[in-house]
Amino acid sequence: MHLGVSLVPPLPLHSPRRAPYGFRSAAPRRIAVCPLLSVGRRRRLGAPPRAARGGGEGPEEEMRRLLELLPGELRRRVEGHPELPALVEVVMDLGRPPLARFPSGDFLLSQSPISFDDLRHATSQVGDFGADNRAGISRTLHRISAIRNRKGAIIGLTCRVGRAVPGSANLLQDLVKDGGSLLLIGPPGVGKTTVIREIARMLADDYRKRVMIVDTSNEIGGDGDIPHPGIGNARRLQVPNQDMQHKVLIEAVENHMPQAIVIDEIGTKLEAMAASTIAQRGIQLVATAHGITIENLIMNPSLDMLVGGVQSVTLGDEEANRRGVQKTVLERKGPSTFTCAAEIVSKIELRVHRSLEDTVDSLLAGKMPNVEIRKVGSKGPVQEVYVQKERLDLGPSEGATQLDTDSLSNARRSLDSAFNLDPAEGHIGRSTEAEPDLNLFAYGISESTALQAIKQLELEDIVTLTYNISEADAVIALQSKLKKNTQIQAVVKSQDIPVFFTKTNSLVQIRRALRALVDDHTDGLMDFEDTEEVRSSEETDALEEARLAIEQVVIPKGESVQLLPRPPSIIASQVDLVESFKLKWESIGQDPNACLRILPQFVGVEEGGKSVKQEAATELTDSDNSDDMDYKQNGVSRLPFLPE
Repeated sequence: MHLGVSLVPPLPLHSPRRAPYGFRSAAPRRIAVCPLLSVGRRRRLGAPPRAARGGGEGPEEEMRRLLELLPGELRRRVEGHPELPALVEVVMDLGRPPLARFPSGDFLLSQSPISFDDLRHATSQVGDFGADNRAGISRTLHRISAIRNRKGAIIGLTCRVGRAVPGSANLLQDLVKDGGSLLLIGPPGVGKTTVIREIARMLADDYRKRVMIVDTSNEIGGDGDIPHPGIGNARRLQVPNQDMQHKVLIEAVENHMPQAIVIDEIGTKLEAMAASTIAQRGIQLVATAHGITIENLIMNPSLDMLVGGVQSVTLGDEEANRRGVQKTVLERKGPSTFTCAAEIVSKIELRVHRSLEDTVDSLLAGKMPNVEIRKVGSKGPVQEVYVQKERLDLGPSEGATQLDTDSLSNARRSLDSAFNLDPAEGHIGRSTEAEPDLNLFAYGISESTALQAIKQLELEDIVTLTYNISEADAVIALQSKLKKNTQIQAVVKSQDIPVFFTKTNSLVQIRRALRALVDDHTDGLMDFEDTEEVRSSEETDALEEARLAIEQVVIPKGESVQLLPRPPSIIASQVDLVESFKLKWESIGQDPNACLRILPQFVGVEEGGKSVKQEAATELTDSDNSDDMDYKQNGVSRLPFLPE
């Protein structure tokens, strides 16, 4: 009886009722009370209880619960795979063999196709599927995504493994500690959710902040009502319907007084507006968005508000001349929602923009932004490697002076002059020694597209992208952007760097330019007998505009065509071309809006016994053949300006 009496004080923790005790009833109560006493001691010592750490479930137990979704034979096949700890996902589609996906590739689990019974077995062990066709396993980070037929029946499952990776946000620790809002950008599957989960834990546990997670599909905190221990002491708000996420964001601010809010996958304009409202209230915001670079957000009309928005501004004549740009330019509309941003390149590499507003302003102005490339070191703990894209600090007057001294054609080379000819000597002016690597500076070209083109052409061992133009062996640039940047034009001229132009950002044109660049780099010297200085790209475009107008409108349709406004020197070249076709012309307007109008009136039709139309066609054919020979040699097609 004395043993029973000694256990009475802790009993109210379990049950308010008291009952007569005997020796037989006291023994099981001693087993029940000891864990509670242990928890009490842990709390007095300042350690969190085991329940807050996920009930003792480790990564092995969570993996076992995911594999229980598979039939017995398939489960044994996966468990026997040497890369089991690195399993990415298991795919089960009705009528097809199941696949397990690992970093090394896909692994066929069985030759037998998946049946309805296999799918029912798996879906019976997970939670309810939401409107986004996602479900989970309680208190784990695994995500089960369903594929349905037109009748709503599940005919496929993607069982994706979720893991909490401690230390995955160490590369961003200084940005998180500063208290600024942080935006993570990356394509699907690169690890954005893993990083943002670790940031939530870091804010709550390491920096003792009140953190609220708005969990769209229970990916950050796991499925079930009790969140996964991977988020630490952060609290979690579940979103009942994905269309209501923006309202849940406002609810989190108004009801729970957070110091930091974590959001996964901002994807709509309403969510972007809600995030902007939260940032204006002085709350630290950490969020993810799908994309590859900051440029993707600027071009996305639904998400451009996250970077401040974009608007078209018309400048006055003096301001446009001072900046050296067109009168209509793009500028940031307002303050950015986020202080800084990180582009997740891979699980071990990030590109950090410390000032998101400066980055957006630079991109809209056609300049290269400052960026830090951070990587996980191969030796020892996390190591940070900083590489900064250097701004070109040439003043506007200095750049303009250099460009006015010589023709624009010497500062920028079109694809016709991609081999860097020396006009005075008629040969390639760069060193003839072959280099094992070619450093390429990309300007105005999407870096992801350039890397994709390099990979498709299998040039990874030859071509390397550099962020420092002074180290570049060649430049590949979008023609419309480089035309506006007088500073880079001056640099490529002073350092004698060959420039390869593309008219658009398409993969096809970038591949052609890369192929021409590599041919120039590896084939050695190419002698050219033509010593005539190559015309500037603007002059070439103007002549092509006039030629197309004559070919397609003036001669066949008998209609006059008014060309675009050009400088007087270029209009003179257009006049020479029009007179070579023996057509009449007239000048319209005054500088800087002077332009040329081609009239459908011929001069000297009877000269030489040949009609003017035939004569012009003959001259045009000869001119086309010589021009095509030049830039087909470089492998890049020129897209001319068509008359409006």
